[in-house]
Amino acid sequence: MAKIEIKLDILMITYNRPGYTKMALSRLLDTCDETMRVWVWHNGNHEETLDIVRSLSTHPRFYRLEHSPENKCLREPTNWFWENSDAPFVSKVDDDCSLPNGWAQTLLQCHKINPILGAIGCWRFYDEDFVPELANKKICNLNGGHELMKNSWVQGSGYVLRRECIDNFGPIAEGESYTSFCIRTALGGWQNGWYFPFIHEEHMDDPRSQFCEIKTDEKFMENRPLSAINDNVTTLAQWAERVKYMAFLVQEANPDPRYHSGWRKKIKGVKSYAQRALGIESKWRSAK
Repeated sequence: MAKIEIKLDILMITYNRPGYTKMALSRLLDTCDETMRVWVWHNGNHEETLDIVRSLSTHPRFYRLEHSPENKCLREPTNWFWENSDAPFVSKVDDDCSLPNGWAQTLLQCHKINPILGAIGCWRFYDEDFVPELANKKICNLNGGHELMKNSWVQGSGYVLRRECIDNFGPIAEGESYTSFCIRTALGGWQNGWYFPFIHEEHMDDPRSQFCEIKTDEKFMENRPLSAINDNVTTLAQWAERVKYMAFLVQEANPDPRYHSGWRKKIKGVKSYAQRALGIESKWRSAK
């Protein structure tokens, strides 16, 4: 019997959200074919979540579990995964995200016939968030009838990344985000962006998701995502508006990576600081 060639390794980092983890991991495993492997890194010692991960470890697409009693966040597990995987393409799917059948196969097929692509991803926003007058300017045709909404980065879940990008630019440096890593690859000549028509990644932490577990502001404050903490988001209404605002920003973003580095990046930062200092807040901050 011929050995199966692994095309894609996928990482999921779990922590302390058993409900989301059960849905996200079981769904991910079911979307994989025999050329794909799922790796799980578990941060911490939340037994209920760990039990769910272990209960799914007998699935034929479940490849490896790495358990860190200490919460190592995202960068260290991602770099460990990149170093240990030998697949030509890698991915990460968050423990609060669900993907449709065929998502990985479609992205791999697009990668195969478009060797210029670095990181291409699924879209975690909704139809109502699409702004055609912005997005259409960034959508380009690719080989094989595929299309891409060009951007210098994609979000850190539901993407497929070419191994050569890691070989040339990895690992993720200390103090660097996955976004910044993607921008480095784009500066190096790789084309990143979201596959189009969008492949929807259901982000269960989005308050608009039917699967969102957080129903009250009190519960939200107890379980705020890191980005919500960093932006001082304090209510579900603010969080929902912020998610929509983030969709707007990535469609508005200049696809030229030079705009997001060097002196251009510094100018953007000064502008944002000035707006905050003058009290010019984003719409989502006033949501109630």
